Amino acid sequence: MKQSAILLDGATGTRLWELAEAAGLERKSVWTYNLEQPELVAQVAKEYIEAGSRMICTNTFAANAIEVSHIGGTTSPEVVAAGVRAARSAVAGTDVKIALDLGPLPMLLEPYGDLTPERAEAMFAEQLESGAAVGVDCIFLETFSHLEMMCIAAKAAKRCGVPVLCAMSFEKTGRTLMGDSVADIAAALEEIGVDAVGLNCSFGPELAVPVIREFAAHTRLPLILKPNAAGIGKDAFADAIAPALDLVSYVGACCGSGPDFIRTLAGRL
Repeated sequence: MKQSAILLDGATGTRLWELAEAAGLERKSVWTYNLEQPELVAQVAKEYIEAGSRMICTNTFAANAIEVSHIGGTTSPEVVAAGVRAARSAVAGTDVKIALDLGPLPMLLEPYGDLTPERAEAMFAEQLESGAAVGVDCIFLETFSHLEMMCIAAKAAKRCGVPVLCAMSFEKTGRTLMGDSVADIAAALEEIGVDAVGLNCSFGPELAVPVIREFAAHTRLPLILKPNAAGIGKDAFADAIAPALDLVSYVGACCGSGPDFIRTLAGRL
């Protein structure tokens, strides 16, 4: 394992819903809690910090202009800024880093859909600039399944002046949903000048580790591994992810995980 490996967090949305339901609150789009229940957002981050996370993601994954407009009454910059503030309150007094978290836009780019590259860039820039203005340590672009959209987001992120981490979502074929290969992803993102590449979400660690090995064969950039829990327990998850720990610089867990998964990974690291 690389001694510089940073332990990331686990799933945020599902844990937020658990806390909201326990408090008798309505289950909503997770980004709405940044404005309505910021203390719950900070609590989730604190749980991961206590479990061993050295970098936490802001609760801003889907807080883009399209998603926010579906509910109304606020704007994407307001939601993103509130999410960063909640994260900052959680890390206060620690050396834990904050990653401004962005996911793909919920539309397909032309010619597959109606989204133009110019509009996509503008929406990503809106999220990125509003989050970076509050203060973050890096940007984490995750769960992208279309390399072209990732490149648009990455170029906008590079203008913020902080490190940019990029993680793609893969199918069992070893390519993204849009057919992008590891080799093409590595080459394109290296050219943009991002600071790390890899995989998140997608599937469990057993299928994710071979993809990471392929990344290692195609790039010298630091690698990210944040696969789904895949319905397995925390110990089995840690066992399955162990073969890749000598390759990656960032490791964590995605859908289906919780603080116990991160605590177990911390023990292994």
